[in-house]
Amino acid sequence: MNKFEEEVQSKRNDAIDSGIGFVASFGFFATLFIIASLVDVFSLL
Repeated sequence: MNKFEEEVQSKRNDAIDSGIGFVASFGFFATLFIIASLVDVFSLL
């Protein structure tokens, strides 16, 4: 057996971590898009 398989640092599911990373990055870019859209709308007034 591989020695790295014997000493596992984290037994959490990788799908959960990748899902959290996706949601966090999506939320960040969505927030940037909303702020930029608001600045664009209010700059026309």
